[in-house]
Amino acid sequence: MEFYFPTETGEQLAFASAALFALLGLFIMFAPGITLRGLGLSGRDGRREGLAGLRLGGGMMTGLGASAVMLAQPMLYLAYGITLGVGLFGLILSILSDHGGARGATWRNFLVIIAVAVLGILPFIYVFGLV
Repeated sequence: MEFYFPTETGEQLAFASAALFALLGLFIMFAPGITLRGLGLSGRDGRREGLAGLRLGGGMMTGLGASAVMLAQPMLYLAYGITLGVGLFGLILSILSDHGGARGATWRNFLVIIAVAVLGILPFIYVFGLV
């Protein structure tokens, strides 16, 4: 079985988005402490249990992105885009409710929202034939 690289522009965008998502998931899975510090977060009282949850999320990101890249099916790209869309909704909900509105609207949160929105839009562009 050979590695498939897409030839259409729209599929290349979705492919690049899924590949970047998988690589980001690998980084989160293998370096959760660096990820937490980069996001301005920390563990509570030196407890390490939160790292397992972060590794779980990174593994799920890697699995979803890698399956979309390896199988290259439009329905997988659609599932990947929907997953990021629901995650984006969760980010916005967290900013509005958990942090008390303006206090949650930090530049880091906006960068994450922009990154997730861009990664989530690219598969929809391909699946719905906009490019």
